[in-house]
Amino acid sequence: MSAIPPGSGPRPLPGTRRTGRAALAGAVCAALAVALTGCGGETDPDAGTNGMGKLPAAKVEAKAKAAAQRAETVHLSGNVVSQGRTYKLDMSLAKDGAKGELTTKAAAFQLLRVGESLYLKADAAFWAGEKSGSSGTPDQAAAQKLGGKYVKVPAKDPVYQRFSGFTDKDTLLAGLLGLHGKLTSGDRGDLDGVRTIRLTAGAGSGGTLDVSLEGTPYPLRLHRAGGAGVVRMSDWGKSVDLKAPDKDQVVDYGTRISGGGH
Repeated sequence: MSAIPPGSGPRPLPGTRRTGRAALAGAVCAALAVALTGCGGETDPDAGTNGMGKLPAAKVEAKAKAAAQRAETVHLSGNVVSQGRTYKLDMSLAKDGAKGELTTKAAAFQLLRVGESLYLKADAAFWAGEKSGSSGTPDQAAAQKLGGKYVKVPAKDPVYQRFSGFTDKDTLLAGLLGLHGKLTSGDRGDLDGVRTIRLTAGAGSGGTLDVSLEGTPYPLRLHRAGGAGVVRMSDWGKSVDLKAPDKDQVVDYGTRISGGGH
């Protein structure tokens, strides 16, 4: 038998060797990726979220505001500084009204608005201050009649003007959700088990807003600019039962409450 000359055997098809090497390299890379993931390698912080973490800060703010506006209801709690006064809020707001409690340094009172009708329930001490005449002397008799009752507040009365904004969902949120200064985002957090991303305005001096990274991008917590309070926003879209008080619990004081006239 004659020997087969070197190099005279069948040759691999063109590209076969290169393809084999590429496949081997791909398999090695895949194995390394699995190993790294299993050993705690870097993972996507936005995996399983609504994607807000991948958007510019201005778009996150816009989407959070739009979500808040579309929602039918929300529960607000926390502290707000307004016109030099600090109010503790515990309000459930809907499109057509609101109910809850406001607390100041001097008093605590309940607010209820059903449609355009605003009711305020406070103790006699609160009404004694509201019913002071031009002399500044509290009207104790009137205050006793109003204390502990739901007082239907006339629409043109200063009391209505002062407190109705706390019962208007869109107006209240528009005032609260304003951030001032250049926006940045990126810090991740957790509020009651909900993953969040934080918007920071003016390097923190213009306020911060935590937005949900799960489901609808609702705003969940606001630190107002200048230390003007911290507000939590929860129960988005949950039903709020609004109905007028029983008639025997209501005092209708006519066209004016403040200043002793009616």
